[in-house]
Order: sequence, then C-alpha cells, then structure tokens
Amino acid sequence: MTLAERPAARILLLDDHGRVLLFRFTAGDRPAFWATPGGAVDPGESFAEAARRELREETGLDLECGAEVHARTVKFTTLEDVRVIADERYFLVRAGAFTLDTSAHTELERRVMQTHRWFERAELAAWPETIFPEDLAGILALAEAEHA
Repeated sequence: MTLAERPAARILLLDDHGRVLLFRFTAGDRPAFWATPGGAVDPGESFAEAARRELREETGLDLECGAEVHARTVKFTTLEDVRVIADERYFLVRAGAFTLDTSAHTELERRVMQTHRWFERAELAAWPETIFPEDLAGILALAEAEHA
C-alpha cells in the first residue's frame, strides 16, 4: 500500500507555568487521543510558516514559532482515513496567560477537537488516554534544554 506524504508542523505550546497544551481528538470508532496543536503544511508553505498559521488557527495566538526543535517521521491513518507517512517538525512556543480562541477551527476540527487541556509534565506518562507524540515529555525536556 502506498502512503501519502504529509509534511506537518506541530507546536509545543507552553504556558507561563510550563504546562503544555494538548487537544483531545474524538473521531468515529477510534479511541480518543490527545495531541499538540498543528497540522499539515500547505503547498508552497515552509514548516515555520505552517507552524505559525496552525498556531493562529487552533489557538488564536499569532506568534513567531522560532526554530525547529524536533523532527520525526511517523506512519498513521488520518481522521479522513488516509494512510500517510508524516514528516513532522516541532516548534517550541512559550506563551503567557491568554484565552484560547478556537473560532478559526475548520469544520473537522470543531467536530473532533472539542476539548483542550494544559498538562503538567508529571501527568503525561500516567495519562489514561494516548498522547501523541508518545515521548512528549522527553521531547519537551530536550527542546527546553537546547532552547532555554
């Protein structure tokens, strides 16, 4: 089976208490899971440009996302049932206190991303539902150490 290539920008969004923002995805008969803000890179867009756009669309924040802090390649089936191989690039963004604005969510996002939560690092490993990326705490620790 051929996999579609899916370049994606993901945001490691931290609040002023060092908590990370995750959205809870609920779709069809799949188990619910949590993931960072972000999504596919549009044609002609750089990873950094996609990160800024996704941050704005999913949280209402219009911030420069800075340098890429992590990359991974992963295979999965999208919520639209497309098998992909994703080239995911992660950007660390520190935000002060703000009110999350989801008014720019797409129809799909409104349907499947109805819940969000700020997670303490200690909660990530023991959380009862799947969190993507699975090694989020380690990625955050490395990103913060390298980009203090």
